[in-house]
Amino acid sequence: MNKIYNIILYMLLSIPIYATNKACDFGIYELLCEQQVNPIGIDNEKPNFSWKISSIQRGFTQYAYQILVSDSEHILAMDKGNVWDTGKCKSEQSVLVEYKGKELESSTKYYWKVRIWDKKNVSDWSKTGSFITGIISEKDWNNAKWISLEKDDTKKNLYPGIHAPLVQNKIGKRMVGNYTLPIARRKIQIKKEIDNAIVNISGLGHFDLFVNGEKVSDHFLDAGWTNYAKTALYTTFDISEFLKKENVISVMFGNGFYNIPRERYFKQLISFGAPKLKLCLQINYKDGSKEQIISDEQWKFAESPITYSSIYGGEDYDATKEYDGWMISDFDDNNWKSPVISDKPIKLIAQKSAPLTVRDTLNVMKKYKNSRGNWIYDLGQNFSGIVNIKVKGDKGNIIRLRPGELLNNDSTVNQRASGGPYYWQYTLKSGKYEQWSPRFTYYGFRYVEVSGTDEVDNFELVGLHTTNSAKETGKFSCSLPIFNKTYDLIDWSMRSNLSSILTDCPHREKLGWLEVAHLMQYSLQYRYDLVRFYHQMMLNMSDSQTDKGTIPSIAPEYVRFADGFEDSPEWGSAFIIIPWYIYKWYGDESLLKGYYPQMKKYLEYLSSRANNNIIEYGLGDWFDLGPKNPGYSQLTSNGVTATGIYYYDISIMKEIANLLDLSDDYHYYNTLMNDVKFAYNNKYYNEENGYYDRNSQTANAISLLFGLVDDANYNKVYNNLRNDIISRGYALTSGDIGYRYLLKVLEDNNDYEIIYKMNTKYDVPGYGWQLAYGATSLTESWQAYGFVSNNHCMLGHLMEWFFAGLGGIRQNESSVAYKHIEIKPQMPRGVKFATAEYDSPYGLIRCDWKREGNLLRVNVTVPANTECTMDLPFNKDSKLREGGIIINDNKWCNNFTIKDNRIKIKIKSGNYSFELQNF
Repeated sequence: MNKIYNIILYMLLSIPIYATNKACDFGIYELLCEQQVNPIGIDNEKPNFSWKISSIQRGFTQYAYQILVSDSEHILAMDKGNVWDTGKCKSEQSVLVEYKGKELESSTKYYWKVRIWDKKNVSDWSKTGSFITGIISEKDWNNAKWISLEKDDTKKNLYPGIHAPLVQNKIGKRMVGNYTLPIARRKIQIKKEIDNAIVNISGLGHFDLFVNGEKVSDHFLDAGWTNYAKTALYTTFDISEFLKKENVISVMFGNGFYNIPRERYFKQLISFGAPKLKLCLQINYKDGSKEQIISDEQWKFAESPITYSSIYGGEDYDATKEYDGWMISDFDDNNWKSPVISDKPIKLIAQKSAPLTVRDTLNVMKKYKNSRGNWIYDLGQNFSGIVNIKVKGDKGNIIRLRPGELLNNDSTVNQRASGGPYYWQYTLKSGKYEQWSPRFTYYGFRYVEVSGTDEVDNFELVGLHTTNSAKETGKFSCSLPIFNKTYDLIDWSMRSNLSSILTDCPHREKLGWLEVAHLMQYSLQYRYDLVRFYHQMMLNMSDSQTDKGTIPSIAPEYVRFADGFEDSPEWGSAFIIIPWYIYKWYGDESLLKGYYPQMKKYLEYLSSRANNNIIEYGLGDWFDLGPKNPGYSQLTSNGVTATGIYYYDISIMKEIANLLDLSDDYHYYNTLMNDVKFAYNNKYYNEENGYYDRNSQTANAISLLFGLVDDANYNKVYNNLRNDIISRGYALTSGDIGYRYLLKVLEDNNDYEIIYKMNTKYDVPGYGWQLAYGATSLTESWQAYGFVSNNHCMLGHLMEWFFAGLGGIRQNESSVAYKHIEIKPQMPRGVKFATAEYDSPYGLIRCDWKREGNLLRVNVTVPANTECTMDLPFNKDSKLREGGIIINDNKWCNNFTIKDNRIKIKIKSGNYSFELQNF
């Protein structure tokens, strides 16, 4: 009997029991899989998991975690993970924990939760998160075919594309891209009780998916833009709630960059083929069985009431050509056509970036008639998007809408700098109220010129701002109106150009010029969660890389430009800089590991273009402020920016090689850095006068920031930089490439008064000048010229300083994912208070400060599972308290050092209130 008792006791003691303390003062929020909340369409065999921690106590550090993953919400509710159970893992890691459970299945919904320990207690289980897989293995498309209304036609197709000015000479009058836009439908029956229904779909160029007449999502322009000769994207949806016994799945199509018709305006001409569909719907029944509905011969096609669709030219919709009831089950489609089956292979991967959606509705601010007798609708803001109209009139009446950023002197819409003719056109079908928005195109505009409304009974219009739906992560405000207005100015331009790629402008080009992608990366990431966005961008750059290793200046590269635009080091280097920034910002190593061979190949290409370690080709400091109209660099030699960025690339590759334990590469890059630095200084450094090249702001700033200046010469070069700015009355001259680095050098040297004075001027070109000119989004030129774009984000680098400088939020140089935070607010005399916050991978970081006479108040939030160094001004007369307690006596703040009139205090997570007297 005792033996049996001992066996039972042993078994009970062998079962892992995790103590639960209901008085526990910490918990978990915001569960992330693949850095998204409840994502749909995960195609990674080993997704990662992250969570954020809330804690009442200061100084919380995670001691251990346990993750459960299940394919059943019921099983997970019993605290069991039948797919993965990590057990209790002793680790501080709460960001990007890699999945190591059973093999995941395609088109399947999984559930997960996590709990954590400190050294004494365990938290409650988190709320349940979920993720839905897309197509993990190619075979799981279940033989779905590419189907379309018509065959691909070599006379209509064109790849690579042609820049518009060259079209006539290269292809004559051939009408490229003029395929008929289709609509498609398929009836299905549901015979059993559904657990869930997951559809994976790619509609090229763009698509809208409907079930029983209802659009299944709020997405706009699905799926994102790629080089369709290499890769296309699919999107995943859970349509469980839409299905009933009798169903119709229907699809509408638009052209996007898959087809650019040779009509109206086009920046470039390209066509990959007829609009087409690939779809796999997996219905998972509650009895455990599965059924697949695929794109095949059973679908039916017809011509769309969208009679024209162009990403560059606009969209026409003829409501008289609608098929009433075509999206419901009892519609007779016998006269519709059977699909054409395409055998052309197209590689499909899941769309990584957040979808585009409508973010804001803009009401009309003013309405009046112009010299042509057309109505002008002023929406008060330059933005990316479309319109929604509500109209009542006779069948056949045509409404035409011409959007534009600017107006001519006669109050007609000006499209000279934004690309024209571009318009939307709607043909009415009845005498009842009708509502319409363009589906598959958009423009950058503030004004809309409308014709055809005099013949209708009623007409209403609103603007719809379309942008990437990545969540906001940061906020900033301060006491100075010009800075708050500049913040809005830059933010509108960033949002207007956050499409499925980062565009240069939302109208005439819509191209992914790559210098903006890395130079504005930190500015963008303070405001929005863009880790998945940049994953998509890396794919586009990878697909655009040539056999020689070149990364072109735009990606996707639909057209090979010339005259320096096709390949400039400051642009292509995004392929090396972006994944390093992603690693530093989010802790995500996957891009470094996945693309390292191609990144290395690009660096080898740059080396092949060097002459004695100097690279001198490319566009240089684009749109700097020189004596001529902006364009090619005027004040700085191309060799300075090109060789400077080359050196920066090498320094990053050296760090990556060290991270990936590639010792041979590490030593090679170290040697190459020394060689390039020697050659650069030999060619560009003026020893006698202590400056680089022609003493431009850009030349000196780049040399200083990238570490190209010898320590002995640093002060001389920096003083020359400061003196140039001051001698110009604090006017800036740097352009697209140089201005970010100029601000960074000044910030790193705590020269915030100069930054303040440079960016609070209205009388010279800059942000104030643009505001005085009436700009509502950041313009392409510092001068706010009307003959170039008035919605560009390439010069928006002050956004980064608002957060890192005025707001003081940054991370330690050796930190990753904001594990080790630095808060060092810069407080120019003209600013009385500032507030900044950033929702980091570990949670919210916040700093707000306010000065009242000789008293400075600073409130700080440091997220759990991190630590922070506070850096504040301090002198011999200063007195610093936190929570009313002198820091010497404050156990949370007594680890500090004082040097050079600054105090650095090491603090743990929590909320802090500092008061500094006599600072």
